[in-house]
Amino acid sequence: MVQAYILIQTEVGRAAQAAAAIAEIAGVASSEEVSGPYDVIVRVSVDDAHDLAATVVPRIQEVVGITRTLTCPVVTDVRAV
Repeated sequence: MVQAYILIQTEVGRAAQAAAAIAEIAGVASSEEVSGPYDVIVRVSVDDAHDLAATVVPRIQEVVGITRTLTCPVVTDVRAV
């Protein structure tokens, strides 16, 4: 299982619509509009890194209004420590 946070910047006024559209993408565990330097934060949970890089991230980047993404894979599950 691979998990990641994707930090997203959107065009002005597009964050809510982008968050809602992203929430419908397979592999997306949560998609929330936030304030600060990023407009939307997404939590992804997929089977492997290939699914993340080849399927989920490209589908997110196609959402109307997104200007920039930053993918941050989770490297340690603190529950397992």
